[in-house]
Amino acid sequence: MPLQSLKARLNGLPRIPLFRALGHGSLSTVLKIALDVAFWVLLLATAVCLLALVASMFIPTENLNLTISDDSGGRQLPLTKPLMLFAIGSAAAYVGAFTLILRSLRLIFRTLTQGDPFHPQNVRRLRQVGVILAVVTGGVWFFQGMAAARLAPGILDRQGPGELLTPAFSVLVVFVLAEVFREGARLRRESELTI
Repeated sequence: MPLQSLKARLNGLPRIPLFRALGHGSLSTVLKIALDVAFWVLLLATAVCLLALVASMFIPTENLNLTISDDSGGRQLPLTKPLMLFAIGSAAAYVGAFTLILRSLRLIFRTLTQGDPFHPQNVRRLRQVGVILAVVTGGVWFFQGMAAARLAPGILDRQGPGELLTPAFSVLVVFVLAEVFREGARLRRESELTI
C-alpha cells in the first residue's frame, strides 16, 4: 500500500524537462561547444608559449632577478638563462599536452552529439588521453624534482610519491573507460551483424 501511494504522489508531480545526454541539442552539444572554445584558447596559449620560448633564447638575463616569496619573507635570485628556458619550455609542453587532450575529447564529444557514443575511434582517443595524462604526470614529477635539485635548489620542493596518487588514479580511470568503450563498440558490432 505505501508503494502505491508513493507512485500516485510521484505521478501527480509536474515533470521537469531534463537535458538529453546524446544527440543534437543535448548536454553533449553544450559540452562540445565548451571544449571547442577551450581547445582554441589553449592552442593560442601554446603558440604564445612557443613564441616566448624562442624569444627567451635571445633575451639577455645578466641584470634580471627573480623574486621568490614564501612564509619567511622574500629573496631575490638571479634569473639564469637555463631557468628561464626551463620554465617557459615546461609551460609550453604542459599547455600543449592539454591541447592534445582537448583535441581528443572534442572528437569524442562530436560522436556523442551525433548519437554514436561507441564509435570505434573513441577507444583509441581515450587511450591517447590516458597516455598523455600519464606522460604529463610523470614529466611534472620528474622535472619538478630535477628543477628543485639543480635549477632552483631551496626554492622548489620535490614532489613525493603521495602527490602521484590522484593523477595516477585519473590515468587508470581513463584506461578503464577506454576498455568500457571498446566493449560497447564490440557489442554494437555484434548486434549489427545479427540484424
